[in-house]
Amino acid sequence: MKTIACICASLSLLTSPLFAVHADEFTLSSPDISPNATIPARFEANTFGCHGDNQSPELRWSGAPLATQSYALTVYDPDAPTGSGWWHWMVINIPATTTHLPANAGALGDKGLPPGASQVRIDYGVKAWGGTCPPVGDKPHRYIFTLYALKTAKLEVPAEATAAVGGFMINANAIAKASFTGYYGRAAQQ
Repeated sequence: MKTIACICASLSLLTSPLFAVHADEFTLSSPDISPNATIPARFEANTFGCHGDNQSPELRWSGAPLATQSYALTVYDPDAPTGSGWWHWMVINIPATTTHLPANAGALGDKGLPPGASQVRIDYGVKAWGGTCPPVGDKPHRYIFTLYALKTAKLEVPAEATAAVGGFMINANAIAKASFTGYYGRAAQQ
């Protein structure tokens, strides 16, 4: 009977308002992109018929769990007409002391990233930010920016791994995540 009472007390603690407030604190935001709004055209790719600056936006976060040992970041378009979506950015091994990435941190060569962090090959075939570039005339695509708090200081992802491998390793080690979605479309030419 004491065991059942202890389990019930533990469950009530997990559902208490105090725990819920702490669980909701982990946030990801960008001064460049408002949640659920249109992504500015400057973040568009400069390939596949797109003509943007292909620079990643500034990102900021706070409220990660105390057990966080590192972060990983992904940007994913589930609406891409591929059957599996499109990975636009993946960064791993971001130190736990980091609370933001500056604009254009996704440049080739990892120069804009904190020491130790690295980019995983995305669907454009590069280890860098790959800007928005939905097909002309499609409804605006969703671009989901997600920051993962990880239980390990370093993910051992092979140098030539795909984003699918990176995503598997991230999800296997995630203890929390924060995200927001931006939208981007290219109108059909008249």
